[in-house]
Amino acid sequence: MLLKNTLNDDMKAAMRAKDSARLLTIRMLLAAIKQREVDERIMLDDAAITAIIDKLIKQRKDSISAFAAGGRADLVDKESAEMAVLQAYLPQRLSAEEVAAAVAALVAELQPSGPADMGRVMAAAKSLLAGKAEMGQVSAAVKAALSK
Repeated sequence: MLLKNTLNDDMKAAMRAKDSARLLTIRMLLAAIKQREVDERIMLDDAAITAIIDKLIKQRKDSISAFAAGGRADLVDKESAEMAVLQAYLPQRLSAEEVAAAVAALVAELQPSGPADMGRVMAAAKSLLAGKAEMGQVSAAVKAALSK
C-alpha cells in the first residue's frame, strides 16, 4: 500500500476516533505533500513523501530546542507529539553501525582523495541511504571515514 493511501486511511481513522492532535498532524503532512505535488506538477512516490516527513521532523526538532530554550513547555509537548506521529510513518532507520558500514563500503567503492571529496561521497550516500538514515548521522559517518 502506498504511503499516501496509508496517510488518508489514518486521517479517516483519526476523525472517527476524534483524535484531534493526530488528525491535525496528518492533515499538515498531507497539505505539505499536496503543495509539493501542485508546485512541481507531479505525483510523489513513497521516497519523496519520506523526504517531506524527514524535513517536517527536522523542523519539529528545531522548534523543540527553541521552545525549550524559551521555557515554553506547552509548545515543546505539542511539537513532540507531532514529531511522534510523523516518525510513525518513517521506515525503520539504520543503526549507527549500519550507517558506518554502508559509508565505509561507499568510500571503498568511490576511492575519494580525502576530505575535499566529501560532496561527492555525500551525494552518493544520500541517494543510497535516503529515507533509511538521518542525513546528519550520515554526514558524521562520512566525515569520520574521510578523515582516516
